[in-house]
Amino acid sequence: MTGVGFLGTLLIGALAGWIAEKVMASKMGLIKNVILGIVGSYIGSFVADALGLELGGVFQGWFWGNLIVSAAGAILLIWVVRLIRGKR
Repeated sequence: MTGVGFLGTLLIGALAGWIAEKVMASKMGLIKNVILGIVGSYIGSFVADALGLELGGVFQGWFWGNLIVSAAGAILLIWVVRLIRGKR
């Protein structure tokens, strides 16, 4: 998440984690949501780059673009963890 700053990173991380929590029907608290969203942003950025998706230009530093990528990465993270550990 480039260009959003520390507080922006926390806000986007919290929202992305919350979205992932709701989509994947998980039960987590605020701190786990923030951590999940921040880690999800790195995963989402990596996957988007690997797929050749251009997130620059109009999306660069854009709140909604960062939120979408972070939430997608967080959802992917929850899915992979469930594959490895099994659904609780």
